[in-house]
Amino acid sequence: MPPHSPTHLVLIPSYNPGAKVFETVGAARRYWNPVWVVIDGSTDDSARRLLDMARIDPGLRVIVGSRNRGKGAAVLHGLELALAAGYSHALTMDSDGQHPADRIPAFMAASMAAPRAMILGRPIFDASAPGLRVNGRKISNWWTNVETLWAGIGDSLFGFRVYPIEPLVSIMHARRWMRRFDFDVEAAVRLCWSGIAPVNLPAAVRYFSAAQGGVSHFRYWRDNVLLTWMHARLFAGFLIRLPMLAARRMRRRAKSL
Repeated sequence: MPPHSPTHLVLIPSYNPGAKVFETVGAARRYWNPVWVVIDGSTDDSARRLLDMARIDPGLRVIVGSRNRGKGAAVLHGLELALAAGYSHALTMDSDGQHPADRIPAFMAASMAAPRAMILGRPIFDASAPGLRVNGRKISNWWTNVETLWAGIGDSLFGFRVYPIEPLVSIMHARRWMRRFDFDVEAAVRLCWSGIAPVNLPAAVRYFSAAQGGVSHFRYWRDNVLLTWMHARLFAGFLIRLPMLAARRMRRRAKSL
């Protein structure tokens, strides 16, 4: 098992994840210590089994929420506890096995080399990826680029990433949104606005069918309405910040010459 990191931890929000969560957590623990799982009001048997795993593994902590509040709310709860425990950075990954645990060390190393940055996964899709999901995310990515004036966010929706904890917690405390499926996109945009630069690293993503134990809580119409409302808010914020973002872009361009 890897040695304990005093600054960086893996944070896995989980809601009715199916059996893949146990593989996911086990794989994360092979590559990092510590790993924290935030149970977001699951009604299946995953909380009990994960707590059993944590009892015999000091590198695993399981935090159980009493009700489902959304991915962003679960991540925020974990970040608040991590900040109080002295951690400075958290790598978030999904509980359903889609994200590559073997990339955890590379992402953490990149974060340690650039602690003021956010390390964003750039997904590498294989044949298992639904075409609707792959093509649909291009719309969100286009809007994200506009809202940040092309600051360098490679993929706005991929949740395998390392955040600096303190600025993200401050941003979330100042807003009532970012608590559900809108979390990943808005976190990246608002951190960019605050001056946190993105660093993009490739990471393979795999989608599992139901027969393979895959579980998806994505709801096409509900979640796309949520994303549309989120981008409307962000675009309004972009217009207010446009002079600042334009000046920042000009400074970056001048440094590159």
